Amino acid sequence: MATPPTLAADAVLGLLVPLWQWVIGILVLVTVVVSARKLLMRGPSRMGGALLLAGGAVLVLTAISYIMESL
Repeated sequence: MATPPTLAADAVLGLLVPLWQWVIGILVLVTVVVSARKLLMRGPSRMGGALLLAGGAVLVLTAISYIMESL
């Protein structure tokens, strides 16, 4: 059985995947820093719920990126 020819698009996509992971990671980090700054400005009364919300958002983004990577 003959192997299918390798396409150049597969090689380019293989090079871009780590770049997208870095972009997503940087955007998540910026979001966490900005939201943490806003939380500190509001004071400790809203910190608990907001931190749970931010933590949940990070977990959801991590799960989505893991699922997209495994496809």
